[in-house]
Amino acid sequence: METDSFPGRLGLLQRVLPRYRAPFFDALAAVCAGGLSVFAGAPRPDESIAVADRLEVAHLAPARNLHLLGGALYLCYQRGLLAWLKAWNPDALIVEANPRYLSTPAALHWMKRRGRPVLGWGLGAPPVTHFAALRTARRMAFLRRFDALLTYSRRGAEEYAALGFPADRIFVAPNAAAPRPAWPLPSRPAKFDGRPQVLFVGRLQARKRIDLLLRACASLVENLQPALVIVGDGPARPWLEKLAAQIYPRAEFAGAKHGDDLLPYFLAADLFVLPGTGGLAVQQAMAYGLPVIMGAGDGTNEDLVRPPAGTSPGNGWQVPPDDLAALTEALRLALSDPSRLRAMGAESYRIVREEINLERMVAVFMAALQSVA
Repeated sequence: METDSFPGRLGLLQRVLPRYRAPFFDALAAVCAGGLSVFAGAPRPDESIAVADRLEVAHLAPARNLHLLGGALYLCYQRGLLAWLKAWNPDALIVEANPRYLSTPAALHWMKRRGRPVLGWGLGAPPVTHFAALRTARRMAFLRRFDALLTYSRRGAEEYAALGFPADRIFVAPNAAAPRPAWPLPSRPAKFDGRPQVLFVGRLQARKRIDLLLRACASLVENLQPALVIVGDGPARPWLEKLAAQIYPRAEFAGAKHGDDLLPYFLAADLFVLPGTGGLAVQQAMAYGLPVIMGAGDGTNEDLVRPPAGTSPGNGWQVPPDDLAALTEALRLALSDPSRLRAMGAESYRIVREEINLERMVAVFMAALQSVA
C-alpha cells in the first residue's frame, strides 16, 4: 500500500498524547498538505503515562482534561475543544472511538454541521456483560455517527463489524511504534554461545509481571536456564532485585536505557520476553531479529506475535496472563531448539519490515481518509 497525501487540514483528538505516539503523528502530519493539529490533555496523576510535550512536524494543542469518577465508571471531558476546532478548522477529524469521552459528541456535531467527515479510532468493541443490551445499543448509536473506523487489529475490525458497522468502512492500521528497519537482519550463530540470553525491556512495575519471568526461569532445568537481562527502571526495581537474589541470581538489572544505548542489548539477546501488559519495545526487538514471548492481551498482540503454524515458523508465543506454567513451557520450547529460534527471529524481522511499521500505519490512515473525502 502506497502512502498518498491528504490535501486538507487534519485534526486529531486524543485524551492524552503518549510519548511513543509522537513519531506516528509527525509522520502523519508530513503527508497532510494543510498540516495536522493534535488536541490532547494530561493524564491522571496515577496513570504513569510518559507524555509528549511537543511535536516536530504536527501542531500540539493543549486540552484541559477533566477526569471524572474512576475504574469502570471513568469519564473524561476535554475543555477547550470547540475553541480548538474553530481555530484549526479541520477538513477532516479523527477521534478516539470511546463513548466515555464526553466532549466527543460535540466535536462530531460541529463537523457534521459543516459536512465534514469524522473517523473513529479504537481498539474494538469486545462483548459486555453487565447491562449488555443497553450498553450495546449505546455503542451502536455512537459508532454509527462515524464515516469510517480505524482499528489496530483484525479482532477489533471483527468486533466493530459484529455491531453492524459496514465492513468496507473499517480499516486495520497495525499498531506500530517504530519505522520499518533500515538495516539487514542481524546474524546470530546457529547455536547458543554459552547460555542463551533472554531480554526484557520496559518499566519495572507490578503489571509487567517480571516476578513471573524470574520464577519461570528458575523453574527450568539447569542447562536451559538463561542469562536474564532486565533493562529498565521503576518503582518495583528494589523488590525485584531482592526477589532475583533469592530465586534467580543469574538475572542482571541493567537500569534504564534509551535510543542507541539499547542496541547492544538487542543484538546480544536470543529471545525477548514481555510477560505482563504493555510493551512498546517489542517491535524494536523484532526489528533486530528477536523472537518474542508475550503476555496475551488485546488483538494487537495476535497480529504481532504469531505461534508456529503449518509451514510458517511463527515468531513467538502468547501466554495467558499470570500463568507461570504457560510461561515456563514457552521458555522451555524456545530455548530447547536454537535453530528454530533463529528461524522465528527471521520471521519477526520480516513482520516489522513488511507488515507492521509506522509507514504502513500512516498508509492505512491515508486510505481511510481518502475513502471518506
